[in-house]
Amino acid sequence: MLVRKAVFPYLTPMPTLTVTSKGQITLRKELLEHLGIRPGQQIDVTKLPDGRIEVRAAAAGDISTVFGMLKRAGGPVLSIEDMNEIARAGWAGRAEKP
Repeated sequence: MLVRKAVFPYLTPMPTLTVTSKGQITLRKELLEHLGIRPGQQIDVTKLPDGRIEVRAAAAGDISTVFGMLKRAGGPVLSIEDMNEIARAGWAGRAEKP
């Protein structure tokens, strides 16, 4: 009979990190790869109430980078009400074809 043990990567022991005299740590390459972080990118750190921290890749950019993304030169300027009516018409099956 073949018995296999499940391997949970989040339960495998991680290397211990050392704090420098400046209070800094270096995350090992394997941890950065796991987080999907490349040189120059930022990370978010959250302090958890039980004395742990959570580390994850920071979101790329902020919401203001999407403002104007859909604007086309010479295109119509629509109010929220106009957009809502267009959406209602589309869902009702009476949207205009371009």
